Amino acid sequence: MNKYLVIGNPIDHSLSPKLQNYWLKENNIDATYDKIKLEDYEIKSFILDIKKQKIAGCNVTVPFKKTVIPFLDKLSPEADQTQSVNTITFDNGDLVGHNTDIAGFDAAIKKLNFSLKGKRVLILGAGGVVSSIILALKNMLVQEITISNRTREKAENLRVLFNNLKVLEWGKLIDFDMIINATSLGLNNEKINLDFSTLGKNKLFYDVIYNPQETHFLKLGKESGNIIENGKNMFIYQALEAFKLWHKIEPKVNEETLRILDDD
Repeated sequence: MNKYLVIGNPIDHSLSPKLQNYWLKENNIDATYDKIKLEDYEIKSFILDIKKQKIAGCNVTVPFKKTVIPFLDKLSPEADQTQSVNTITFDNGDLVGHNTDIAGFDAAIKKLNFSLKGKRVLILGAGGVVSSIILALKNMLVQEITISNRTREKAENLRVLFNNLKVLEWGKLIDFDMIINATSLGLNNEKINLDFSTLGKNKLFYDVIYNPQETHFLKLGKESGNIIENGKNMFIYQALEAFKLWHKIEPKVNEETLRILDDD
């Protein structure tokens, strides 16, 4: 029986096992999927276990999306461009790093019917998923992307990968059409201490966090008369792309899929 895992730290919040195991059962695939919390020093030996096929493949979440790269043999074009890996496959003896976050974010925004062409986007955070979101936004032909991060250096580092990014001091705000919380603030109901009350209405507040379903950030957006969306659809569609890479089958996304995640 093949074994798949998602690695991260923290990892308790991850619903990946619930979703992947549902799809495995639905498609009659003899495999299991679980989650495991790792420390930095454990990454190398874990990746070697995939090379030895003790583990068939894995997903990667914060904070290891860049950490795993030196231990892989190849990167997909998207993973190489973003320097971010969230899915690892074993292909003809090689460990290959993929990035399915880009496709996941793109699918999530398309489901909202919110056109971002020519729009201004403010991203809070500069972690592993942000480079994927930036690439997806650029493909959507946004006008301007501004990054604000608690550690400014990490925001500045993204300019190495992408041109024309703007960096804003943490705690400050500019006008925007869409704001994305890509920090971990909200996983444990932490607050983002920003005042959105003077910025108008009908903007899109997007949180990559999907568990809890409504973070403090999204509550602030809703109270200010804005559109809000959590990261559930992005999570589902990046997971779908990973499932396809491992099993060569496209799983169904339907009401039952959503209900399984909502029941958590």
